[in-house]
Amino acid sequence: MDGIDAYLDRLASADPTPGGGSAATLVGAMGAALCAMVARITAASERYAGVHQAALDVAADADVLRERFAAARPLDEAAYGLVVEASALPKGTDAEKLLRTAVLQAALIGAAEAPLAVSGLSAEGIALADRANALGNPHLVSDVECALHFFRAALAASIANVRINHRFIKAPETVRAQDERLVAIASEAQETLERLLPRLP
Repeated sequence: MDGIDAYLDRLASADPTPGGGSAATLVGAMGAALCAMVARITAASERYAGVHQAALDVAADADVLRERFAAARPLDEAAYGLVVEASALPKGTDAEKLLRTAVLQAALIGAAEAPLAVSGLSAEGIALADRANALGNPHLVSDVECALHFFRAALAASIANVRINHRFIKAPETVRAQDERLVAIASEAQETLERLLPRLP
């Protein structure tokens, strides 16, 4: 709890990092942790012996996904930190302006790539929650739904952070390539959400 409190204090500070992209990884990690909880409770119940191995598999995959979200958090913060650093470069001469532009553009591409990766993790999380739901434990259906909403929020936040950086990237081919990947990720995730959420009470 102290670690989460310290992180939230940093998030609430006037520092530009951590920001929304970093926070999205924490939200996604909570979704993964909930999937692990659902799977472990189900695996421990004799009533669900028929899905014991499937539940253990979901728990193991959820643990890995949570670790990947955790690893993505400092990467996002570092990526945006480079944008902040590049924005502070001098621009008094033409040479300084050229250098600043080149460094800033590279940083912006990296700052879009980081949440793009997290959007992929979020989509994986939505698929994982689908597997957790398929374990069939009605006592934990609200936890599965919470996990889905957390993953959906992490995905939406990631999309927002990719696209805000796209506004300032001057390489249209890079923006197009990243956006194509983003749309593919979001479309697949949305299909799962639309199929699953109406079935949950």
